[in-house]
Amino acid sequence: MLNYPVSRRDNFVETLHGTDVADPYRWLEDLDTDETRCWVERQNQLTDSYLAKLPLREQIRERLEEVWNYTRMGIPEERSGRYFFTRNDGLQNQNILYWMDSLDGKPNVLLDPNELSVDGTVALIGYSPSDDGQFLAYGLATAGSDWQEWHIRDVKAGRDLDEQIEWAKTWSVGWDREGEGFYYSRFDKPPKGEEYKSANFFQKIYYHRKGTPQSDDILIYHRPDHRDWYLSGYVTEDGRYLIIRASEGTSRENGLFYQDLHQTSPDVANADSANRESSDAVGALTIELFNQFDAAYSLVGNDGPTFYIHTNHSAPRGRIVAVDINTPQSEAWRTIVPECSDTIEQVSLLNGSQLVVRYLHNAHSRVEIYDLNGQAIRSVDLPGIGTVSGFHGQRECRETFFQFSSFSQPGAIYRVNVETGENHLFHQPEVDFDPGEFITEQIFYKSKDGTQVPMFLSYKRGTDRNQPQPTFLYGYGGFNIPLTPNFSARNLVWMEMGGIFVQANLRGGGEYGKQWYKDGTKEQKQNVFDDFIAAAEHLIRCGATTTDKLAIGGGSNGGLLVGACMTQRPDLFGACWAAVGVLDMLRFHLFTVGWGWISDYGSPDEPSDFHNLLTYSPYHNLTQGMAYPATLITTGDHDDRVFPAHSFKFAAALQHATRGDAPNLIRITTRAGHGAGKPTSMLIEESADIWTFLIDALKMEPMG
Repeated sequence: MLNYPVSRRDNFVETLHGTDVADPYRWLEDLDTDETRCWVERQNQLTDSYLAKLPLREQIRERLEEVWNYTRMGIPEERSGRYFFTRNDGLQNQNILYWMDSLDGKPNVLLDPNELSVDGTVALIGYSPSDDGQFLAYGLATAGSDWQEWHIRDVKAGRDLDEQIEWAKTWSVGWDREGEGFYYSRFDKPPKGEEYKSANFFQKIYYHRKGTPQSDDILIYHRPDHRDWYLSGYVTEDGRYLIIRASEGTSRENGLFYQDLHQTSPDVANADSANRESSDAVGALTIELFNQFDAAYSLVGNDGPTFYIHTNHSAPRGRIVAVDINTPQSEAWRTIVPECSDTIEQVSLLNGSQLVVRYLHNAHSRVEIYDLNGQAIRSVDLPGIGTVSGFHGQRECRETFFQFSSFSQPGAIYRVNVETGENHLFHQPEVDFDPGEFITEQIFYKSKDGTQVPMFLSYKRGTDRNQPQPTFLYGYGGFNIPLTPNFSARNLVWMEMGGIFVQANLRGGGEYGKQWYKDGTKEQKQNVFDDFIAAAEHLIRCGATTTDKLAIGGGSNGGLLVGACMTQRPDLFGACWAAVGVLDMLRFHLFTVGWGWISDYGSPDEPSDFHNLLTYSPYHNLTQGMAYPATLITTGDHDDRVFPAHSFKFAAALQHATRGDAPNLIRITTRAGHGAGKPTSMLIEESADIWTFLIDALKMEPMG
C-alpha cells in the first residue's frame, strides 16, 4: 500500500436539513493557504514518482506525440468575402487564427496566441468578425481560467485597438450591423483574491462602442430580480432586432426576448437604465417573446416580424416553427419542419431560404435541407457514421463548410454548394496511422429499468473479440449534451495498444431529446449511474471484457459519474479515472458558476434535493475500509468552473478510506483549468500519464 501524504482530518460537522454531515477536509477549499499548497505539492510528488517507475510512460508519450502531430484546421467563417479560420500545424500549443481574401489566396496570420506566453497557457477562446470583415473581436483566457479578456483587431492592419473588455465568460459577442460596436455579457468584478472561487451572479449585457474604454460601455439589459440568469445578446442579420437569450443557470429551457433597434438605441437604453432598480423598469425596452422558460427556443433567422424558431415546445425532439412576433401565442405558430424520431441538434438558414437541419440519429449525424415551406430539398451526403459540425454562414451565403469526424477519422472539412448540394473535400488531415485499421460498431443494451441505451465500441482490426480485452468505458450523461463519434488522439493510441474504447450514450445527455435529458436530472439522476453500471455489466456479460480488465473514465459531470459509480459499485471496475469532477454534491453551488448546475442536480438548499444529492455524492459515500479500484483523479489548479477542491477533498477522503494495494492518486496540473485552451504539450503529458496509470492497473500488455 502506498504511503500517502498526511491529509489533516478535522472533526467538522454541520447540520443540514436535520442531518449531520461531516466535512473533514473543508480546509482544502482554501486554495491559497500554505497547508493546501504543501498538500498539492506532496500529492503531485507521490503521483509523479509512482508513474515514473512504470515502464511504458515515455513510450506512450512518444506515440501520443506522433499521433497528435497532424495539421488541424477550423471551419472557415466568411464575412464580406474574407475568410477566417484557425489552424494548428500539429504540436503547436495553441491554434493560430488566419484570414484570407479568397479561398485561393495566401493565409495571413491574424493572431498567434503562442507568442503571448512562454508556456503556451494563453488561449484564443472565441472570436467574432464584424459583418464587413474589417474588424474582429477575440477573447483570450489565461492558465485555463473561464475568465476572458476581449480585444478588437483591425484585420488588414493586423493590430489591436486600445481598449479591452474584462470579466467576461462568453464564447462570442454580437456585432451591430454597422460594425461600430458589439453586445457582450459579463459579470461584475469579483473581490480581490476571490477571482477563482467566489460565485458569479447577475450577468449583464453591455454594448461596447469601438474605440472607447470599457468604462464607457452601455448597460443594455440586466435582471437584479434574477441573480441566476445567464444572459446573452446578438443582432439579427437585418440589423432590426437585438435578440436576448435568458436561461436559469445551465437549464436548457430558456426565455427569448428582443429589443427593436429601430425604436431604441444603446444611448437611449443607457439613459433609461441609469437608475433602474425594479425588474419592471429593467425590462421596459424589452419585449419578452417567450418568458415561461417551459422549452428551448433558438432563433434561426427572420423575415421582418416573422421569426423562424427551433424549439422543443410540444416536440421533445425538436421542430422548426414560424412565429409572428405580433401574435406569438403557440396556437398561431406555423410548423415548418415537424418533429420526427431523430433529434434536431442545430439549424442554419442559408442560400436565402434554405434550412440546413442537423439531426442526431442514434447519436450520430445526418443532415437534411428544407425550404421555408417545409418541403424537403435534399439530404447532404456524409462520408460515413460520425459527427458533423458547421454549416455556418450568413443568410445569403450560397456556400458553407462542415467538418466530419469519427472515432478513427480526425476532422475533415468539406465545402458545400448549398444551391446544388454538391460538396467536396476541402481539407483532409494527414495522420500517422491508417483510419481503415479501426472498426466501430454500435450496440444497444438494457439499463436497470429496462431502458434501451446505445453505446459505441471502437477497436483496432486484429483485436481478438473472442477473448476479454482491456476496455475503457467513457460516459458523461448530463446537461443535454450528446456524446457522438469524435476523434481523439488519446483514444486512438489506446486502441492501437489493443484496448477497446467504449462510449455510452447515457440518459441526461442530448441524444434523444428533452425526455431523455430530463430522465437523467435531479431526482432521476440515479438513472445515469444505473445506465453506466449496466453498460459495464453488459460488456462483462457478453465477454468483451472482465472486471479486472475494465476501466471507466469521464470529466466534469462525467467525473461525478465515475465518482458515483465507483462508490456504488467498487467491485465492478478494475480502474477509474475521474477528471475535473463535481464530487461534493452538497457544496457545488457555492463556488464560481456551480449554482448554474442546479437545473441538472437540484439545490442542496432544498430539503428534498439535499437528501437525494446525499445518496450519491461521491465525497460523502466513501466507505471506510473498502477496497476501491485503482483511481487517478485529475484537475487543474486554475479550474474556476468545477472548483478544484472537489477533487482535493475526494482524493484525501479516498486515500483515508481505501484498504488494499490499489493506488489512489491525484494529478494536479498547475496553470491549468477545466480543459478549454489547455496547451498541446500539457494534453500529451496528461494523456500519457492517464494511459500509463490505467495500463498498469489493468495489467495490460499493449500490442505492438
